[in-house]
Amino acid sequence: MYLRSVSQSASPVKDLHVIFKGRFCCFSQEPVDDVDSWGESIEKLLSCKAGQMAFQDFLKSEYSEENILFWLACEEYKKITSPPEMISRANQIYTEFVQTEAPRQVNIDSGTRTNITNNISEPNLSSFDTAQKMIFSLMARDCYPRFLKSDFYQSILQKHGKR
Repeated sequence: MYLRSVSQSASPVKDLHVIFKGRFCCFSQEPVDDVDSWGESIEKLLSCKAGQMAFQDFLKSEYSEENILFWLACEEYKKITSPPEMISRANQIYTEFVQTEAPRQVNIDSGTRTNITNNISEPNLSSFDTAQKMIFSLMARDCYPRFLKSDFYQSILQKHGKR
């Protein structure tokens, strides 16, 4: 993806202009160089595809990428209209993020995990809501402030923020 290779280089934003060229951020079609809005709230960061990718790269560097991946999977899950697709996707999310010892197990309390486990055979659009809110809260309280202070975000902001 467009930030993947950049985050692994010596300068995290070295080629950002080339990477984002022609791409648009946020649903309002604002150009990517309006990264200032990412610092206003986690909601603004996550409403922007480029912001999601930058935050995901940051979380990957902190070994907590499962949080944003789970949150994004839940957002996509809520858009499903077909019951067979809902069942299939619910089981994928459960297997990848929720079940004990999942490859990308998210940090949710045991009661929430048990509730999802007990209801996974008959999922609905709100099956992961409690867990998603917990992970969002964790990201907002813990990861997002670190992202804003990170060299990664500060470099992007310095290079592409308002001057």
